Amino acid sequence: MKVKIGKLGKKEVMRTLDTLYTAASAIQGREAVKLFLRDLLTPSERIMLGRRLIIARKLINGETHEEIVNSLGVGYDTIMRVQKWLDDQLPGYEKAIEGMEKEFKNRKDKMLYAKSAIYRLKKKYPMHFLLFPTPKLKDFN
Repeated sequence: MKVKIGKLGKKEVMRTLDTLYTAASAIQGREAVKLFLRDLLTPSERIMLGRRLIIARKLINGETHEEIVNSLGVGYDTIMRVQKWLDDQLPGYEKAIEGMEKEFKNRKDKMLYAKSAIYRLKKKYPMHFLLFPTPKLKDFN
C-alpha cells in the first residue's frame, strides 16, 4: 500500500529512512547488494534507478541532453530531474559515479590482465616497457 509522505509524522519519516539507510549500509559486496535490491525493489524500479545513474554518468562526462535522449530513449524531463540533482551539489550521485568509474576501470584492467601477456609483463616490469603503449581492450575482443 502506497503511503504519502505528507501523512506521516516527522518522527515516522526519520525512523523509516533510518531503517532503510542502516539496512543498505550493513550490506557488503556486490552480490549481497544485488540480492538486497532484487528483494526490495520491483524489476521496473531497479531499471529506473540504474538508468538514472547512467544518465548522471553521461551528464558528468559532458554528453548533451540530445545525445542522452538519442542513446537511451529517455525523456527530457528525466534528464532535467537528474541534472537538477547534480546541480544541487548533493554529493550522492557524484560519489556513486566516482565509485562506478573505479569499478569499471578495475574490471577493464582485470580483463586486460587476463587476456594479454604483454599487459601482465608491463604491469610487472613497467620501466622495461616505456617505449611500448599499453594494449587496448578492443584489441582483444
